[in-house]
Amino acid sequence: MLSHSNASPRRGSTLGLNKEPAISQRKHKADHWLLINCLVLLVIGLVLIYSISPALADTTGTSGNYFVFRQLLAIILALGAFYVTARVPLSRWRASYKILLWVAAFATLIAIVLPVNPSYPAHRWVRFAGFSFESVELLIFAILIWFAHFLAVRIDRGTVKSFVSTIRPILGALLVIGGVVAIIQSDLGSTGVIVAMMGVMIFVAGMPVKKLAIVAAVIAGLAMIAIIAFPYRLARIETFLHPSANCQSSGYQECQALIAVGSGGVAGLGLGSGVQAYGYLPEADNDSIFAIYAEKFGFIGSVILLALFSTLFWRMAKVAEGAPDDFSRLIVVGVLVWISVETLINIGAMIGLLPLKGITLPFISYGGTSVVFFAAATGLVYQVSRYTAHVSTRDLDRLNRRHSLNDHSSHRRRIGGAYHPDFSGRN
Repeated sequence: MLSHSNASPRRGSTLGLNKEPAISQRKHKADHWLLINCLVLLVIGLVLIYSISPALADTTGTSGNYFVFRQLLAIILALGAFYVTARVPLSRWRASYKILLWVAAFATLIAIVLPVNPSYPAHRWVRFAGFSFESVELLIFAILIWFAHFLAVRIDRGTVKSFVSTIRPILGALLVIGGVVAIIQSDLGSTGVIVAMMGVMIFVAGMPVKKLAIVAAVIAGLAMIAIIAFPYRLARIETFLHPSANCQSSGYQECQALIAVGSGGVAGLGLGSGVQAYGYLPEADNDSIFAIYAEKFGFIGSVILLALFSTLFWRMAKVAEGAPDDFSRLIVVGVLVWISVETLINIGAMIGLLPLKGITLPFISYGGTSVVFFAAATGLVYQVSRYTAHVSTRDLDRLNRRHSLNDHSSHRRRIGGAYHPDFSGRN
């Protein structure tokens, strides 16, 4: 079934070939492996929470099934979120980006003004009737939709490289995001995820590498200021560089995480074994969940988990490659970076390759907010996977002839089995 896209064709130098190629979208079955992969990861997370629930109950004074029931509820909500984002057309999400931004801004404001929990002294959560909601997850989702729309409009207008139209608004947005999330909410990890997501999206949109490097240098400078201005962040860097020297103080969590990972050995201690969740490893159900997983399933289990994540990322990359228009492709790229960067940060911190940050392991860690929004973001990718960009054989031949006449511009993107060149180049 073939349906024509309303998206405007890319603009570029035609050198006598004035007619732009007819880009259409071919509808087909969605990539069900995306759903299957997410379900497997969610089940692994639920089983892991179930296995450590006695330890969590013992250390927190709650009932034995408290964490399991809450995680199961989060998974049910996550599946509902996946269904909604997979069914509601992307055009509606795009049209609602302002509403999403306003809702995310309001939730962030509520989190800032509400009193903090003494156990987590940071203005990141909206708490009500025993439930908590982390506002930054909604903010990342809203930024994803807005930024994909922002860049798609610039691509259509041919102003992606413009300082006034593109670079200046992006720098302004990053300053606001950094001031609120990194400074006020003390969440440098989530700020890094947002910056990475936006950076890769703008690269895919066609931002020249030189200009992107300038923006990256400015962001790196601001990040250094944000680290130096807060002594506890400098302490984390010192602990990362010398974890064994601070095992009884600032490096306690890093050392216990390495002990948990090492205790798993090749095959793991098993679901019913392991002691790190009994108060030894902080945040055993959340930030440190990979260390608990490695303790129970060992090196072999860890390789299997990494293979599941790698498969998910590979499928998303294939969907992005065949996306029918700029907006949907940028959405998929943003989701891919969002989930992969959080996975990298969480696992890297648990094995001593990265400094410790309060970043959850997607689909695995305990916590309703992150599970729901990761599922919602994956639902967007699942929806895009139903369509593939299509170029007719005649138009493909013309595209190849045009490219042969434009050897000075070698940049082109692969879409759905056909090459769809971008002759604007990267200067």
